[in-house]
Amino acid sequence: MLEIDGAHGEGGGQLVRTAVALAAIRGTPIRVRNVRAGRRNPGLAPQHVAALRAVASMCDARCEGVEPRSTELTFVPGRPRGGHYRVDVGTAGSITLVLQAMLPVAVACGERCGISIRGGTDVRAAPPADYFRCVLLPLLERMGLRAAFAIDRRGYYPKGGGEVRLELVATPGLAPLVVDEAGQVEGIDIHAHVAQLPREIAERMVDAARLALPPGLRVESQIETLGAERSGGPGGAIVLTARTTKTVLGAAQVAERGVRAEKLGQMAAESLAADLHAGATLDVHAADQMLVFLALAQGESRFRVRELSSHARTAIWLLEQFSAARSAVRKEAAAVSVRIGS
Repeated sequence: MLEIDGAHGEGGGQLVRTAVALAAIRGTPIRVRNVRAGRRNPGLAPQHVAALRAVASMCDARCEGVEPRSTELTFVPGRPRGGHYRVDVGTAGSITLVLQAMLPVAVACGERCGISIRGGTDVRAAPPADYFRCVLLPLLERMGLRAAFAIDRRGYYPKGGGEVRLELVATPGLAPLVVDEAGQVEGIDIHAHVAQLPREIAERMVDAARLALPPGLRVESQIETLGAERSGGPGGAIVLTARTTKTVLGAAQVAERGVRAEKLGQMAAESLAADLHAGATLDVHAADQMLVFLALAQGESRFRVRELSSHARTAIWLLEQFSAARSAVRKEAAAVSVRIGS
């Protein structure tokens, strides 16, 4: 049984989700100790439990310690399989973080797979649903994934109640993602939405984002307003996507009480502008989320990132623990170059 220190590196929920996903894919029994040991509330939170139990159902795993507040767990996987899976986080816990655990297993099983999740679509410290739709899925499609994603209902902190559906065609194998250069920027897309809030909040986010972007770029924006029938409460988010001839880069901010709409739009735009200036081919957040998929690819992948986050460094460390991939990281003048493959 492979022993994993849950306090290593970023030491949070992503480590546990990625470890369990890799265990299911590799068929490796694991024990994770010190789960989220350095967090203010150590141990598993409800959203982590939902994600781990969902992965367990995908591979008929035997588990111990997969319950709220647990700081140690064991996970003994069976064979991953397709099918349709329904997950209810039970809180406003992030839907996209649950998908972070489930999607690699769904891809690796090589069978058709459907996933329906109820929880938070747009919550702090997690990728918004539109980032998943507009950035992560297009990157995976470049590797051969075929999927359809629908946001049926939005959910925010503290009520949750969002609902999404993901349908995956059977994937025989992923191709490497080789993006050494960002290429020319073809355009910037801005998607902002608000639910049960005035439209002008979304308009202010978009206007501030436009002002903070580098001049001379083609920028298109879309604003969506939702009522109570399509949202579990008030909330909103802004997602920016840069389409280039070689790749796609993204940045996002979720609306939160006490933070002006203009500040949210500015922060998202400044993050994207920094990636463009550095010549990045994956944005900082996509880099840590894509690593497990790059390890599944049949060959070596290459990308450039403005900076390697603690989440990304932890993911690379986990891949090494499972002997799932070899990696090489090289610091360059304005970015970090990463090679990863089997």
